[in-house]
Amino acid sequence: MKAIIAATIIGVLLMFAGFLVKDKKSVVTFAIVLFLLLFGVNIWELMEAGDEPQILFNNMLRIDRYSLWFGMLMTGCTVLYALLVHKEVRKVGVHVAEYFALISFILVGVYLLAGYNNLLMLFLGIEIMSIPQYILAGSDKRNLKSSEASLKYFLMGAFSTGILMMGITLLYGATGSFNVTAFTFMQSNMLNPMALAGIMFLLIAFGFKVSAAPMHMWTPDVYDGAPTPFTAYMSTIVKAGAFVGFLRLFAVSFAGLSNHWMMILAIVAAATLLVGNVTAVFQQSVKRMLAYSSIAQAGFMLFAVVAVNATSWQGMTIYAVAYSVATIGVFAVLMKLKDNTYDGFNGLAKREPALAFFTTIFILSLAGIPLTGGFMAKYFVLLAAVENGQLFWLVIFGLLMAAISVYYYFRVIMAMYFKDGNPELSTEVSSTDKVLLGFTCALVIAMGVAPQLFIGSI
Repeated sequence: MKAIIAATIIGVLLMFAGFLVKDKKSVVTFAIVLFLLLFGVNIWELMEAGDEPQILFNNMLRIDRYSLWFGMLMTGCTVLYALLVHKEVRKVGVHVAEYFALISFILVGVYLLAGYNNLLMLFLGIEIMSIPQYILAGSDKRNLKSSEASLKYFLMGAFSTGILMMGITLLYGATGSFNVTAFTFMQSNMLNPMALAGIMFLLIAFGFKVSAAPMHMWTPDVYDGAPTPFTAYMSTIVKAGAFVGFLRLFAVSFAGLSNHWMMILAIVAAATLLVGNVTAVFQQSVKRMLAYSSIAQAGFMLFAVVAVNATSWQGMTIYAVAYSVATIGVFAVLMKLKDNTYDGFNGLAKREPALAFFTTIFILSLAGIPLTGGFMAKYFVLLAAVENGQLFWLVIFGLLMAAISVYYYFRVIMAMYFKDGNPELSTEVSSTDKVLLGFTCALVIAMGVAPQLFIGSI
């Protein structure tokens, strides 16, 4: 609860800073200091927490060690994001303080989704997380594609919110409760059609939020049209927040009825992997390739939701962090290049060998190569599916799709090391940039060799 209050206060402080401080560099420094303080609050709250969960607001919030751990990791990723891309955020527009304020409010939504115990709190968490994104997507007023992305994102978000509300309504009609632990029908062998319809509506609504096929159509256009610094945030920490809300609902509330939805969600996961990977192969823009690859990565994260066992929680945690860190790193490099196509990476290893090396580590992690965080992330979600005992076909399909993903990820490495070119940089790569990217690489490798450091005691 301390982190939720702190993130809210930080958001308000940053909004006032927008009125009082006009120097963008000072605003960015202030925002980074506040996010570091928030990270400290996360650690403090986690160290104070006991084994018993903290029940708040008439059982609407359940702050347990998992929600605190996940919130701390997402705050850490946000600090890393702010350090790596703050220069590019300053270029988006004049309202830099407001951009970071919106990011702080998004974190509030992520915290709520990690610890909700009531469907109304789930709804609030999703909306608090989503509404700032609509604004950030359209924040580049000089770019028509940014406005278009914001409008598409808002319309699809509103549509999915309607479906979410319908699901919540049907569940309340079937059970008479909003509490996610009080659904008595899940213990019964009697099928309740209204409850099952509610579960299906919730599955579709979350499918929109996490870009699962066939509800993914908005993703490439929105990610491509939104300002690149905010695409990096939307495709990582925000997606991780939506996924942990997805897992919490289906693992806590609907595990008893998994026979009715498991196969449907498994097919959705397979379709997401297929659509994301096959479409990414044909992209010429690396930014758009990352948009489609984020759909494919969502397919792997769905494995954790489908399996609904103890390993699912570990898999979701390590996947959220490994994917977020590596993707933020790739976007940080991408924003330093003028040309965002594959050709824009030609010859980067000769001009900026350190930048090319860092990019290679991030790409290897996204492809799931051993000794990187991406490998351990895929290992844990696949292990969760294997332990389920009914999803071997999905595991084999996931491995095939992972092999396909190597092709489009390695095109970036081939362009950097094996093709001639003179890539133009939009900004100079400073020593500080190299240190931060080197630290990000170290995190990626640390997750690959010691994943327990990031999974904690889950």
